[in-house]
Amino acid sequence: MPLRGTNQEFGRPYNRRIVLESIRLHGPTTRGDIAGRVGLTVQTVSTIVRELEEQGYVLSARDEPRGRGLPPATLRLNPEGGYAVGIHLTPLGIDAALVNLGGDVVESARREAPGATPDRAFALIRSLTSELTRSKPGGRILGVGMALPGPFGVESMSFIGPTTMAGWESVAITERLAEATDLPAFLDTDMATSALGEQLYGYGTQFSDYYYLYFGVGLGGAFVHDGAVLRGSWGNAGEIGHIPVVPDGEPCPCGNRGCLERYVSLDALGRSGTSEDEWLTRIAPIFRNAIITIENLYDPQSIILGGLAPAGLLDRLAELGGDLPNSVSARRDRVMPRVMVASGGQHSVLRGAAALVVSGALSPRFGRMFAAERDISSARGMAA
Repeated sequence: MPLRGTNQEFGRPYNRRIVLESIRLHGPTTRGDIAGRVGLTVQTVSTIVRELEEQGYVLSARDEPRGRGLPPATLRLNPEGGYAVGIHLTPLGIDAALVNLGGDVVESARREAPGATPDRAFALIRSLTSELTRSKPGGRILGVGMALPGPFGVESMSFIGPTTMAGWESVAITERLAEATDLPAFLDTDMATSALGEQLYGYGTQFSDYYYLYFGVGLGGAFVHDGAVLRGSWGNAGEIGHIPVVPDGEPCPCGNRGCLERYVSLDALGRSGTSEDEWLTRIAPIFRNAIITIENLYDPQSIILGGLAPAGLLDRLAELGGDLPNSVSARRDRVMPRVMVASGGQHSVLRGAAALVVSGALSPRFGRMFAAERDISSARGMAA
């Protein structure tokens, strides 16, 4: 999706994000290159860049002259120009990280909190946020973004069962998060934030169309098209964990039987009562069928496998996709594997959660998808 600015006066904040996104993607770059890339005048770009430099978001440098005249100054994002806190809340506990504008995890921490109540969880989040932000005294903290298991706004599935935050359906989560941290707060599903983290900082930069398969306590995913996570009418597109795959199979808390995540998820591995090897052998046909289903539905360049699972387990799952049956993705001209492990590791979701915060400043594309006006608690009836 090309980044294009607007000459309309009301578009000034948008142009600012366009310029920042262009610097993030293509830096070091020049004012002239940015102007040509986004369709704005050099004068407009220079005015925006001057503001961004003064505010510490952008750094400029100039090479030594090698002939007549001065070479143009080059621009790059200042990683230390701001920080965001990423929070990942799961039925197992709370992970948190302080992330700079370059997407680097500066500090991280974890609290074990199985089945945490809202009061317990937000008390821990307050402590974690304070601990992390103290590591950068005087640093500009832009806000806090939180990821938690979805789907959102579905009475029969949201906050029900062992793979979700059971009992949280009446919690005004974004408001509680802002109150606990005294920071601007943002919220999304862990599968969407993981895909966002991979898109910004991982293998997602190499693809225009891919499916991020999130292997966590439950199972979900998100399809990324032209750099944007496709959300669906109610923000839950890609929730493949509740696709029935085994007729008359295990009962699922959603009310159906034989749902995919009852067999393929960390929860399923924990309930299996078997070794990891035995479990992988048992679920291999189900997992492979799920991969083929995703391929036929979305026609992705690749399926990127990530989430909470340990790296070794993700590697072994990816190996199950090494010799897949036929699908629309079985092409002779493929240059990338049909299934590959995410490069961001378990920090992908935290970096994506932090990106929810900075998206409004750095990325007009993600800003439209993840900014406060799209906040799940108001847009999808999450908070009561």
